[in-house]
Amino acid sequence: MSHRAGFVSIIGKPNAGKSTLMNALVGEKMSIITPKAQTTRHRILGIVNEEDYQIVFSDTPGIIKPHYALQETMMHQVSGSLVDADMVLLVTDINEKYDESDVMDKLKGSTAPLVVIINKIDKSDEETVKQKIAYWEETLKPTAVFAISALLNHNVQAIMNLVLDSLPEHPPYYEKDFLTDRNDRFFASEIIREKIFKIYEKEIPYSTEVIITAFIEDPKIYRISAEIIVERDSQKNILIGTGGEMLKKVGTYARKDMEEFFQRKVFLEMFVKVIPDWRSKKNYLKKFGYED
Repeated sequence: MSHRAGFVSIIGKPNAGKSTLMNALVGEKMSIITPKAQTTRHRILGIVNEEDYQIVFSDTPGIIKPHYALQETMMHQVSGSLVDADMVLLVTDINEKYDESDVMDKLKGSTAPLVVIINKIDKSDEETVKQKIAYWEETLKPTAVFAISALLNHNVQAIMNLVLDSLPEHPPYYEKDFLTDRNDRFFASEIIREKIFKIYEKEIPYSTEVIITAFIEDPKIYRISAEIIVERDSQKNILIGTGGEMLKKVGTYARKDMEEFFQRKVFLEMFVKVIPDWRSKKNYLKKFGYED
């Protein structure tokens, strides 16, 4: 069975209704909504996973004329997310004046199919809607124009159908069961834990807990410190290995995966700590997030 996957960039001015549209589009199917899946190019808003497809919706900062450096970098990001989008959804507010020249400039560089979405038609009348549709068809010659009310979920399914029809054949970009309401620390600890399961045998993985004690985000590098907690000295010795060999191995593999995941350099330091029988001690379980 073939699988389709792609990036859909949602662009538009601040308050055009991008996030309302987003929520309407993905509805209950949402598996990721994260403020911070900041890979190099995308601010991922949501990923819709079905057996045979995956849609990665990515947001761009509301398009504005850059007034200072920070906004400049935000605008580069907008351009970046247009470059590798498989489809661009431009969300406009029916009641906005046609002052979208800054948006037009951005779109010039994009070869992706463009769909214009005229939002908030519940606050308008038929004549205005017709005029707006004609205006956008004339100005941008998009693949399609939809007049919708994201708030009332009106005409949203039609957009979804078009997105699905346009998705290229591609394997999924992200794990299918990637439920990310979790933060980056959680992922860092999961990655280390996974390596421990792969590298050690028997009861070792089940006696360990991984705690991220520091997670410092510098622009170029993440500095991550982790404690691997075990129950007995003998486990500590196995974990560390002769001359630190085994722990080094865990660190190398974990760091590689983290760099891929966070899309930047990672400095990782790990310590092994013995807490006798931590698994049977309520206060530790609580501290490690196992109990409410």
